[in-house]
Amino acid sequence: MELLIVSLASLLAGFVDAIVGGGGLILVPALFATFPSAPPASLLGTNKGASVWGTGVSTWQFSRRVQMRWASLLPAALTGFAASFAGAWLVTVVSPSYLRKALPLILLAVLLYTLAKKELGRTHAPRYSGQAEIAAACGIGLLIGFYDGFFGPGTGSFLVFLFVRWLGYDFLNASASAKLMNTATNAAALILFALKGHVWWHYALVMALANVLGSVLGTRLALKHGAGFVRTVFIAVVSSLILKTSYDAFLR
Repeated sequence: MELLIVSLASLLAGFVDAIVGGGGLILVPALFATFPSAPPASLLGTNKGASVWGTGVSTWQFSRRVQMRWASLLPAALTGFAASFAGAWLVTVVSPSYLRKALPLILLAVLLYTLAKKELGRTHAPRYSGQAEIAAACGIGLLIGFYDGFFGPGTGSFLVFLFVRWLGYDFLNASASAKLMNTATNAAALILFALKGHVWWHYALVMALANVLGSVLGTRLALKHGAGFVRTVFIAVVSSLILKTSYDAFLR
């Protein structure tokens, strides 16, 4: 029964993650609710063991239909991988608890800015090219990669927002780019968790299949309906993240 519950949660998480990120909002609480006495590191490692496959498949699907800017995205993904690994290592020696109360406020600022700028992310008009774009993308990889390894909630949404606001992508291209970055940061954290024995592979492999199925469905929906649809889902996911992180920080 436990495997069925977390597999269904993984399917839904993969679906949401593929469109705009935020799948951890679904899968991580499901794991903690299903296995309340399990070590948190094992649940987080198992989450990464499932989600990395979904983001990877989503990246591949997007790359077949969206013009990915590989020259800047690949260096950024490598930067994100290294930064996520460093963040995952740091969390083993320093608690990220002080971020809990700041996170809802940061997410609220992202939401209000997106709502105020109604044309934000509707048109794909990259602001940079060449070395400037590589530097900007690597800056995103460094910042959000470290955050994902160290703390994590909202990583996909932060990536999408920064690609839209800073690099000038529309929401569809930003989501596609975010999937590549998120695959790299997930892989780095997974490697560290696996090396420390914090992955339940017998659960993670089944959950990975469900996550990939959800990811395929979500990516197809995003490609079919375009940037406006992704923007709407982005607003819904960020709003949900604000509620969830506020509860975790101030009420629990």
